[in-house]
Amino acid sequence: MFPFFELSLQLNAFPIKKAKAELRKIQLIPEQEFEDFIQNKKQEIVDYHLKNNSSYQKLVGKTSFNNWSDLLIMTKKDFQEPLKERLSSGFSPATIYVNKTSGSGGDPFIFGKDKFSHALTWATIINRFGWFEIDFNSSYQARFYGIPLDFIGNTKERFKDFFSNRFRFSIFDLSDKVLDGFLNEFKTRKFDYINGYTSSIVLFAKFLQQRNIVLKEICPTLKICVVTSEMLFEDDKILLGKQFGVPVVNEYGASELDLIAFQNPNGEWQVNSETLFVEILDENNTVLPYGKEGRIVITSLFNKAHPFIRYDIGDIGILDEKSTAKKPILKKLIGRTNDVAILPSGKKSPGLTFYYVTKSIIEDDGNVKEFVIKQTKIDTFDIEYVSETELNLAQINKIEAAIALYLEKGLVFTFVRKEKLERTNSGKLKQFVSLIKEIA
Repeated sequence: MFPFFELSLQLNAFPIKKAKAELRKIQLIPEQEFEDFIQNKKQEIVDYHLKNNSSYQKLVGKTSFNNWSDLLIMTKKDFQEPLKERLSSGFSPATIYVNKTSGSGGDPFIFGKDKFSHALTWATIINRFGWFEIDFNSSYQARFYGIPLDFIGNTKERFKDFFSNRFRFSIFDLSDKVLDGFLNEFKTRKFDYINGYTSSIVLFAKFLQQRNIVLKEICPTLKICVVTSEMLFEDDKILLGKQFGVPVVNEYGASELDLIAFQNPNGEWQVNSETLFVEILDENNTVLPYGKEGRIVITSLFNKAHPFIRYDIGDIGILDEKSTAKKPILKKLIGRTNDVAILPSGKKSPGLTFYYVTKSIIEDDGNVKEFVIKQTKIDTFDIEYVSETELNLAQINKIEAAIALYLEKGLVFTFVRKEKLERTNSGKLKQFVSLIKEIA
């Protein structure tokens, strides 16, 4: 098939051929030389921004550095100023790739990437999907994403979908009637793979489960399902594999950075060491050894237009003990740092704790389709859920007993049944939200 996807990148001045060649060159560096490559790229990108980026100079407070550990940790709050004031000299919003983070993790901001850096992002994505015999120029994608609803934004995305060889399923309405329409598309289209937000894809799998349908039996061309942007729980992964009949691949990325990690054919969550440098830090910004849980801090090694140096992405994770400089493995992604509940006793619990406890109980019979947990007061939580029938007293008592066991006693829970749950503007479902000021 004609390479429309790569041609569209070239026509938009993203040098994808050059980027693919650079990526191949990096991947050929032997393991024993890779740490030197990383150290050189770290030095190079910091020196560049200290020399050419006044915003970064101001943040660091100097124009040179001696020790990596002396560099400040950047956060999203450092980017709450006009983009043009954050760009390196020689770059402008008109000459780079510009986008906006979704804001699902708080503090949305506009960012920029120079065109070669953005082409490298696509080269990496193309490479990773290629592990599973997916070719962006010819493989047909079933895309479960949000889409702008205004005419210009919608038309632009549909145009991009056409040249990217993908069919988009809008996920703002996931009622059974709409999901039935999704199913009909799989009956008539030769999709090669599914890609999109975890929560919406899981909901589609539950719909198939209720109807005792295996997707590959009605769409034999389907090869893999790649989920992204939201947490994928192990039981959900099992459900997807069963109802789709294809391997399920977990992707972890950030629009302002790159593809961060991608599950390889051996089932390992392989970190992108070619264009990123990933560190795990403790509360004192000390680098933690492999196997220890901490904040995920990332440096973009190629983006010269905009500095992302020791950037705290807002996630908590663990790098596997078997990681190497060339092949870091993400052992666990635990969630965002702002997804933490502070309890009346002073105890801090990740929002996922609530999710695990309630999920294991209220989904036993498949009645509950989706739910989110909102902390409204220090001791009060709302559980909003979508279900066929309302939760009964026995189920509620089981949930409250489990929460008292795993968290603490005396917490107040209100159960609110809804027709559908509120998603972000991009279509993501944030599974734990704190609405109290103590969570910052």
